[in-house]
Amino acid sequence: MTIENVISRAVSRAVKELYGAEADPASVNPAPTKKEFEGDMTVVVFPYLKVSRRKPEDTARGIGEWLVANEPAVKCFNVVKGFLNLTVNPAWWLGMLHDIAADPEFGMRHVTEDSDLVMVEYSSPNTNKPLHLGHVRNNLLGYSLSQILKANGNKVVKTNIVNDRGIHICKSMLAWKKWGEGATPDSTGKKGDHLIGDFYVAFDKHFKEEVKEIMARENISEEEAKEKSPLMEEARGMLRGWEQGDPEVRALWKMMNDWVYAGFDETYRRLGVDFDKIYYESDTYLEGKELVLKGLEEGKMYRREDGSVWADLTAEGLDHKLLLRADGTSVYMTQDIGTAKLRYRDYPIDRMIYVVGNEQNYHFQVLSLLLDRLGFKWGKDLTHFSYGMVELPEGKMKSREGTVVDADDLIDTMVASARETSADRFRDMDEKEASEVARMVGLGALKYFLLKVDPRKNMLFNPKESIDFNGNTGPFIQYTYARIRSVIRKAEGFDPLARIEGEPNEKESTLIRKVADFRNVVREAGDNCSPAIVANYAYDLAKEYNQFYHDYSILREENADVRNRRLLISCVVARTLKAAMNLLGIEMPERM
Repeated sequence: MTIENVISRAVSRAVKELYGAEADPASVNPAPTKKEFEGDMTVVVFPYLKVSRRKPEDTARGIGEWLVANEPAVKCFNVVKGFLNLTVNPAWWLGMLHDIAADPEFGMRHVTEDSDLVMVEYSSPNTNKPLHLGHVRNNLLGYSLSQILKANGNKVVKTNIVNDRGIHICKSMLAWKKWGEGATPDSTGKKGDHLIGDFYVAFDKHFKEEVKEIMARENISEEEAKEKSPLMEEARGMLRGWEQGDPEVRALWKMMNDWVYAGFDETYRRLGVDFDKIYYESDTYLEGKELVLKGLEEGKMYRREDGSVWADLTAEGLDHKLLLRADGTSVYMTQDIGTAKLRYRDYPIDRMIYVVGNEQNYHFQVLSLLLDRLGFKWGKDLTHFSYGMVELPEGKMKSREGTVVDADDLIDTMVASARETSADRFRDMDEKEASEVARMVGLGALKYFLLKVDPRKNMLFNPKESIDFNGNTGPFIQYTYARIRSVIRKAEGFDPLARIEGEPNEKESTLIRKVADFRNVVREAGDNCSPAIVANYAYDLAKEYNQFYHDYSILREENADVRNRRLLISCVVARTLKAAMNLLGIEMPERM
């Protein structure tokens, strides 16, 4: 039982015995005492003034006196107006320490047959370019959110929708056909996704040159020149050929996509993310087209003179949304409608969460409305996990211009930086162990830096700052864990399950309370869909432990009970740090 539950129930009993009134324990809501006041937990007594018929200070004092006399967990109290600040008995914290130590999954809820099934969609790459820094944040947020939802007792299906068709794919395909000279990943020594990305950039380069020539030759605007571009018309023709099942186009599409998938899989493996189910737009867009055309027949959509199909959303305060182009080809919205139908057919989903950047807020607002209009009862219940963009000191990334931060290059850079920064820490390791620890630290730095920020905010990525072993960074938390593991390895004869006598001091009690709060942190992170809550909790816990390690002796402590208590605190802190970082997808090295 948490200290919040203990106090809630005790205050409820106090109100009944003192004032003869019922107080639901769930309504008490004790909260951590503010740092400027003395105490551990604070109870607001204003709700009880009507039954106490006393001043706020007198009511708080009366309840405080009753708690000290009747609740062993409360040692003493002080009153600040209508706020009752309670100090928890150190003996109670010692009991909590033993409870935590005996529960290897402390803070986690178990999944049962009756647990809700939550589907989390993340990654959603296009097969015309490799994954970049923006994809990295998306994948890390999606994977971490999935871990947190599991820790809150949900069944979770991690899913990915691969955008493997469309005009952007045709641009890369056409560029390879025109200028590729038969290049393959094997012949060039490049990962398949990188090779295809090069052709996407090449198309844009030739397209821009062609547009400039048309503008100069015909003295027309850039937009008019784009419409007249033979190169773009060829790409559109290739898309029409794909949708009509042209064998040559389909064969080229499959070959190039297979190259990309092999590249994606390698990047996902290095990032430590995975999926339970992958959907492909090439399979789902027809389902979407079918639903849109059915909606058209039922008068839920309308067709314009050029043959395109639209949805009128003005009654919902929005505009008109294109669903099928004049040539019959579909758009992203159509694909997402079809994908949603297939997912709910495949799984008994209780909640659907889309991890997609905030630039798509409008898209998911429309998707929810359209699914509801098409008769899917779950349409309005979709959740868009909207997160901010990652920017660089140099500005925004642009895929067409080849100015993105490639995910594979980023991982290589972070691991190399970790190896360079930590060279003196690896001196007593063999090459294999040093390389593995550098990998953990480099990726830990990257993941933590991207996850510690409130996901709703845009962020600036600074690789040098992320690899620092001091401050709010992944390596700082990893080093704290490795330090504790070193202490435990040196503790001869220590039994973490043996009973310990004596009361913890104030610093020890603070650490136990911090560990005990992990349970609440996991719940809050799940409720708010925010890995940042877990990340910053891990940093606060690591910082608190390092101060404790600096101020108090552990292995050299002569009093056996005190030594064992501090070792046990160290054990549960290490285990909690590892559990928290696992929720972020971050590995913890046993030594550094």
